[in-house]
This record gives sequence, structure tokens and C-alpha cells, in this order.
Amino acid sequence: MDSTEKVVRKKTCYQTMRILLWTKKLLILNLNEYVKLKDEQIARMRFRDNLLYVTLAAFGGVISYAMSNPSQHFYTFLVLPWVCLSLGWTYLINEQKISAIGEYIRLTLTEKLGPLINEQPKLLFGWEIAHRDDKLRKIRKIFQLFIDELIFCLSGLIALVVFWMLETTSWNLILRGTFFIECLLLCCLGIWIFIYADLIKGRSSSSQNTP
Repeated sequence: MDSTEKVVRKKTCYQTMRILLWTKKLLILNLNEYVKLKDEQIARMRFRDNLLYVTLAAFGGVISYAMSNPSQHFYTFLVLPWVCLSLGWTYLINEQKISAIGEYIRLTLTEKLGPLINEQPKLLFGWEIAHRDDKLRKIRKIFQLFIDELIFCLSGLIALVVFWMLETTSWNLILRGTFFIECLLLCCLGIWIFIYADLIKGRSSSSQNTP
């Protein structure tokens, strides 16, 4: 019996060691994933924030050129909507990825790590939830939504209105087509920005889809 008990104990210890090693590997793997995700999230945040400055600089260059000789350069106002669309769509994609990374950390990665360290998932990475639970979050996000719509959609529509007011003679088929296509695309961009505004508080996000 003694020899049998020793064999059983050795097997139990061996299995326990395997479980502990496997748990440690999973823990390290998930923590490395967290670090990589946060690095990507921070890089995307910096790129997203810089897009606002790039957009404003592009607006200033186009408008200053157009206003230098409005009677000759008013066609330049048709360029602004394309600037809004290209930079706005890039801004939206980065904003969605930033939100998606945060949601994955809150809802998926915490569920993986919780059992490994015998902790409730909602108690892990507290800042990922805490910064979404402040009382002024919804007001702040609504204001941010207004700013995004103003910069990337409304400004392009205003440029089209200015072009429409200045161009009174040669509304050919190409100009009309360009005008209405830009209006349609700007409206679509505005809808997408509204959909991905992420106004919800707490752990969950408003959407999990990718534009």
C-alpha cells in the first residue's frame, strides 16, 4: 500500500505541476495580449487625435486658396467634401477600433483572466470600466459626437452650399453628379459616425460591428 500511495502521490503532484505550468503560460499569454492591445489602442488614439489637426489644416489651405479669388477658384469648394470623407472615414475606423479593443478587454480578456487568478472578471482592469462610468460621460460623448459631425460632415455640406451659391452659370452634368454624390456620401458618413458614437456607460459598448 505504501508503494501504491507513493505512486498515486507522484502522479497527483505531476498532474498538479502540469496544471500550474499551463495556468502560468495562459496567464502570461493573456497579459502579453493585454499589453499589445493597449499599445495598439494608444497608437490609434494618437493617430485619431492628429487627424483632427490635419483636417483643420486642410480646411485652412483649401479655403484660403478658394477665397483668394472666389470668382475663379470657387470650384475648390468641391474638394472640401472629399477631404471630409477621406479623413472622416479614417477617423471613424480608428475610433471604432479603439472602442472595440476596450470592449474586448472588458468583456473577453477579463473573462479569460478571472478564473486563472481566482478573481471576478469585473474587478480586473478597473480603469477600463471606471472611465466609462462617470456621470458626465453621456454629455461628453454627445458633445464629441456633435464636434465629429461638425468637422467631418457639416463642414463639407457647408462647402457644397457655398459652391452652389457661387456657381450660377454652368451646372453641367458632371458638376451636378459630383454635387449630389458628395452630399449623399457625407450624409452616409454622418450616419456611420452616429452609429459608432458609443454613448452607453459601463462595461458594454453600443456596437460590435466594423464599418
